[in-house]
Amino acid sequence: MIVDSRARIADKKGWGNYFLLTLETPLIASESKAGQFLMARVSEHPFPLLRRPFSIHSKDERHIEIFFKIAGIGTALLSQKKPGEAVDILGPLGKGFSTDKVLEGEGVALVGGGRGIAPLYFLAKELRSHRASPKIFYGGRSLEDLPLKERFEREGFDLRCSTDDGSCGYKGLVSDFLDEELERLSASRIFACGPEAMMKKISLTARTRNIPTEFSLESRMGCGFGVCWGCVKRIRKNGKAEWIKICEDGPVFSGEDIVWSEGEE
Repeated sequence: MIVDSRARIADKKGWGNYFLLTLETPLIASESKAGQFLMARVSEHPFPLLRRPFSIHSKDERHIEIFFKIAGIGTALLSQKKPGEAVDILGPLGKGFSTDKVLEGEGVALVGGGRGIAPLYFLAKELRSHRASPKIFYGGRSLEDLPLKERFEREGFDLRCSTDDGSCGYKGLVSDFLDEELERLSASRIFACGPEAMMKKISLTARTRNIPTEFSLESRMGCGFGVCWGCVKRIRKNGKAEWIKICEDGPVFSGEDIVWSEGEE
């Protein structure tokens, strides 16, 4: 874990309530892996006190990117910062996705619901570097909720969009879209991030098809490194469901280990 109190905003893009910030932070960039996250202080004042968690969206040798949607006062304050300003961040934190060579030559599905698409761009690039064939499913309420659509397309990824209102691609939930597409495509693993209801449905779909899954769980976090116990989830360890800290043992977990509801225990 590295603390960079002067990570400079090198670039900023915005689409309504969605924002993409590029932060110059060479040390954190050098250590970051797909699926990890950082904690950012959003204000220099005492309020809001706690840092906010953000998935690492992408990186190069000197920079990392974070993609987020305004969801409260913390993200609203961060969205107001301008290029050249500094952000106090710490990271990389948590355990990321599996991107090993086992997936070389395999087709894999990446499913992002709304802002849950954030960690999947980094993951898609990593998987492609290992010669896997990622197919990205990007879902939102409407076309306005798919601001990264052109970015994935420019990179040449196999992108499949869905919207609740039918304004782009498949009309309906991205989890339903995936279920239908799995009738026609081969996927040796599914990676997903987004609303819990979406991920639970994907988990059930994958189980019926015997496809391994990995989910990046979203949670409110106080510290980001396991001290405050503010981000717990029921996870199976050694066959027994336990309260596990998402920030320390995750945020990525195997779908087989996640207890989506009490009845599953």
